[in-house]
Amino acid sequence: MFERPSGGATAVLVGLDFNNPDYEESLDELKQLAESARIDVCAVIRGKRAKPDAGTFAGAGKVEEIALTCQASEASLVIFNHELSAAQQRNLEQVLKCRVLDRTNLILDIFAQRARSHEGKLQVELAQLEYLSTRLVRGWTHLERQKGGIGVRGGPGETQLEMDRRMLRERVKILKDKLAKFKQQRDIQRRARQRANVFSVSLVGYTNAGKSTLFNRLTRAQAYAADQLFATLDTTTRKVFLPECGEVVLSDTVGFIKQLPHTLVAAFRATLEEAIQADLLLHIVDAASPSRDIQIEEVNKVLVEIGADNIPQVEVFNKIDLSGVEPGLERDEYGRICRIWVSALTGNGLDLIRQALAEHDLRRRQLLCRSETEAEAEPQNLGY
Repeated sequence: MFERPSGGATAVLVGLDFNNPDYEESLDELKQLAESARIDVCAVIRGKRAKPDAGTFAGAGKVEEIALTCQASEASLVIFNHELSAAQQRNLEQVLKCRVLDRTNLILDIFAQRARSHEGKLQVELAQLEYLSTRLVRGWTHLERQKGGIGVRGGPGETQLEMDRRMLRERVKILKDKLAKFKQQRDIQRRARQRANVFSVSLVGYTNAGKSTLFNRLTRAQAYAADQLFATLDTTTRKVFLPECGEVVLSDTVGFIKQLPHTLVAAFRATLEEAIQADLLLHIVDAASPSRDIQIEEVNKVLVEIGADNIPQVEVFNKIDLSGVEPGLERDEYGRICRIWVSALTGNGLDLIRQALAEHDLRRRQLLCRSETEAEAEPQNLGY
């Protein structure tokens, strides 16, 4: 029988190159994720393979190297920059004699640490349970023990694994019911804003692109902002009056990342509906990041996944104070503002964002008036 080792605060990172063009950037991102989870990184092990090993993902030789590194550094945790199967995770822990996490597991742990609102905590717990449900088979051999009894102790002849699965399903159902009630409350608030014809804008973007800092600048709110991955998880909404376009509802949403776990996207779908229902998306981009093009692509992938890819979008290239670029804007072939260069930290270029909001709101109102006029012009069917 094999019991899983407990976790630790000192880790060895493992990143294998399967001919990935963004291999180094992805490994650097893993280091930032570990730091965000308050884990001390004592070593980084690299390797190159044609394909993953079926049993241990890394292969016998590389696993031996990892084991020696763990012994020398007294690390109690190994984090892979990849997604491991339940069997691979168990096999690695048996050989390494320490806790093994994959990238998905690490992101889930960070979300669990950062969730502040009641809804955010429920969403993270749901994502963790749905991730765990795929790990109950072959991942934890002690769950195969048979139990008797009634109630939560299991039915006659019910194995520990079966009982855990049943309890997990019941807890998932409870969480989904609670989150559905939160969604109903948000739907009521959203319908009220739509009846009042309030311009709705959502800030989306890669994690640590500066969304919350920009949100605080525009709304004078006190939303938590820090130079770390996933500093903000809970969607924050503020109503603000801008002289250029009147009343606007701004929403700061959770940041995206490469290989964002699908369980998290599903769990946070209700929260991300603020982006789906918005009139305009401000796509915040870290202008100083060397991999900003990849980050833009990853954000757009998630927007497609949640059904927000058809909403008008303005790319806001933030952190120009680090990239040495002057504030400015770019228009598309229709004359609409499509890109803006700003610094949320210094405030340079924020007037350009207000200009873009004013122009888009004016265009929205014109289309709305046109639609109402066309609806009034249509002959009424009186049922005769």
